[in-house]
Amino acid sequence: MSDILSPLKWRYAVKKFDSTKKVSKEDLDKILEAIQLSASSYGLQPYEVFVITDNAIREKLQPVSWGQTQIVDASHLLVFANKTNVDSAYIDSYLENVGNTRNLPPDALSGYGDFMKSKITELSQEVKSIWAAKQVYIALGNAMDICAAIEVDSCPMEGFESEAYNEILGLTEKGLNAAVVLPIGYRSEEDQTQHYAKVRKSKEELFTFI
Repeated sequence: MSDILSPLKWRYAVKKFDSTKKVSKEDLDKILEAIQLSASSYGLQPYEVFVITDNAIREKLQPVSWGQTQIVDASHLLVFANKTNVDSAYIDSYLENVGNTRNLPPDALSGYGDFMKSKITELSQEVKSIWAAKQVYIALGNAMDICAAIEVDSCPMEGFESEAYNEILGLTEKGLNAAVVLPIGYRSEEDQTQHYAKVRKSKEELFTFI
């Protein structure tokens, strides 16, 4: 068990990345596959992830990210963007993928599709966007865990102007909204926070057995 938990004890939210070190394609593929394999409500995965290495774009994003250096210094910047309006067409597209993947006729999934639509499409767009953003965080957690397992550093960040990200990356016209970002790379030796003791609630405070 200690071996399983050791990567989580090793990781921390990196404050300063070493800009000279890059994540290999092999390791990046593992991280992206972990995101792809993430659980989501109904399996719909109502989000997209943008992998940004373009320096010019990242320089535009830094000022609207509270000036944080991780945005430009990390090897890659992952932007998790939730769908703002999960509609019937999106659900139908998902069902088509299910049918093709599992070799099922369309009518075998019609009842499930009607059930999903009755639960989702009747929600307001604001509620649907919030629900979709919650699914993003499941994928974010998987990405962070795999990063730690292969000793790639990361730093989950909500400290940015979502509307500005949407404009810079052209997300709004795609029906998307920037929910959270994850710079990944390797910690700088100058980042003193890597030496700090990890501070968490005690198990007695955190867990209640009923």
